[in-house]
Amino acid sequence: MGKQISNILGKIDISEEVIATIAGAAAVECYGLVGMASRKISDGFVDLLGRESLSKGVQVRIENNEVIVDVFIIVSYGVRISEVAHNVMEKVRFSVEQMTGLPVGEVNVNVQGVRVAK
Repeated sequence: MGKQISNILGKIDISEEVIATIAGAAAVECYGLVGMASRKISDGFVDLLGRESLSKGVQVRIENNEVIVDVFIIVSYGVRISEVAHNVMEKVRFSVEQMTGLPVGEVNVNVQGVRVAK
């Protein structure tokens, strides 16, 4: 599946997994973010994903030739959640558009948990 871009030289296929990895890597660079969370909450527990699993905290779909990104994050205790979410939205949108050339229609941030820094 994914998104196909065509030009006079040929075609480029970009899978949703690639877009999800780009989005996850961009998100974890944002201040106030502890990490990415699993998309599935089981028994009230939220798993903090490692750097090798960033795409598992992101869901990507393509609608009307635009990329829709859902990001699942865990934030640090004491930060303003709305600011962190806004920064994640901007960073993910910019990174995906810059690296893929695809327009991003929405970036939806789902805060799955809050962690106290050690």
